[in-house]
Amino acid sequence: MAMNEKNKGKAVEAITSMNEDFTQWYTDVVLRAELIDYSSVRGCMILRPYGYAIWENIMHLLDKRFKETGHENVAMPMFIPESLPQKEKDHVEGFAPEVAWVTHGGTEELTERLCVRPTSETLFCDHYSHIIHSYRDLPKLYNQWVSVVRWEKTTRPFLRSLEFYWQEGHTAHADEEGAEAETLRMLDVYADFYKESLAIPVIKGRKTDKEKFAGAKATYTIESMMHDGKALQSATSHNFGDGFARAFDIQYTDKDNTLKYVHQTSWGLSTRTIGAIIMVHGDDNGLVLPPAVAPIQIVIVPVAMHKEGVLERANALKDELSKKYRVKIDDSDKMPGWKFAEYEMKGVPLRIEIGPRDIENNQCMTVRRDNGEKLPVSLDEIGDKAGELLQAVHDSLYEKALALREGRIYDVTEYGEFCRTIAEKPGFVRAMWCGDKECELKIKDDTQATSRCMPFDQEIISDKCVCCGRPAKHLVVWGKAY
Repeated sequence: MAMNEKNKGKAVEAITSMNEDFTQWYTDVVLRAELIDYSSVRGCMILRPYGYAIWENIMHLLDKRFKETGHENVAMPMFIPESLPQKEKDHVEGFAPEVAWVTHGGTEELTERLCVRPTSETLFCDHYSHIIHSYRDLPKLYNQWVSVVRWEKTTRPFLRSLEFYWQEGHTAHADEEGAEAETLRMLDVYADFYKESLAIPVIKGRKTDKEKFAGAKATYTIESMMHDGKALQSATSHNFGDGFARAFDIQYTDKDNTLKYVHQTSWGLSTRTIGAIIMVHGDDNGLVLPPAVAPIQIVIVPVAMHKEGVLERANALKDELSKKYRVKIDDSDKMPGWKFAEYEMKGVPLRIEIGPRDIENNQCMTVRRDNGEKLPVSLDEIGDKAGELLQAVHDSLYEKALALREGRIYDVTEYGEFCRTIAEKPGFVRAMWCGDKECELKIKDDTQATSRCMPFDQEIISDKCVCCGRPAKHLVVWGKAY
């Protein structure tokens, strides 16, 4: 890749400046940081070891949260008989354009087409209809970690691909109250995870009927803002009511000996989360990873390691720190400056440099990835100090992302101003809405912005709909999105 004039003097020359071309910057980062490679199938990515390690850390942290809330992991088939989605009209219509179909097995044409799962509601419904009989069988709190396929026309690594990895929770409850409580509880799990593990602030809210999941009674979402001001739907949680249960005849005998339909939920988070990490925290030198999900939390770079005792002391430091953190020592024969740039590119939260002079002074030099701050630390204290520095990196990333978001939220009451703000100021616009789908469609046609959510923290900034001027019902967060 040719170096352009604006990139001269940068530590890593292969990255386009994010302010010059954000889309190209993103592509440069995912390739140069060795997160993915393109496969021979259009729109499908190969998760390379470093990219998959980030996903593994996300999985481990979330899976722990799911199990702490009583959920069990299961594994459903990849293929869904065509007859199953047909049972729920809204669901099948919502996913029809994205479904990939299997029509042949070997050389024989199948008597019934199989769709490659775009999501697994119908499989879980079919299963629940077989195993749920009594109130004693409820609730069912299931989750699975799988890949799904959606035949997208336009693709981008992590953000939108034909095949991607995710978790999908599917639960069944005795009544409406249980399902609604589960739906909101899992949304809170996602929001807390984004804040505590990813250092990304989110807005929690409910989707409009136009934007809700196909077949859902209600869809709740967490929305995050990327560095360029666009929104990313980061996770969703759906309350299905008893609609799927009626379509699939999932009934149970209650305590009063009457037959009742179960109420269901589903909720999911995918590898697009990695895209969020890149676009919220990254900079012109590459990735900036939150410590909780970084494959390497600390990299140790020996300086002048040909000098006596340097490599031995660096390895002893690695052994000490590895008891608490994910640590790598780079003892390759590459120049230290190259190593510094490489691990900046990979977003390693904390770098430790140690050379002959440091050893003489019984110290090492720490360098934070988020702000480049250097701090000498006694080797006697580095074990505890490393944890403090990693926490400081996390806190700094969160505060920076929060400040960026808060500085790009605009309250608007007039439609002309609304359209100008969307066009000229990247970010979110808060405006009142009458609840009419026609206004929602007009806003999208006029501005390319969509309703991101009706935030839980409702305020009244006007008594009129920003689009039509009729009485307003909801405060809505609007924005352009990935």
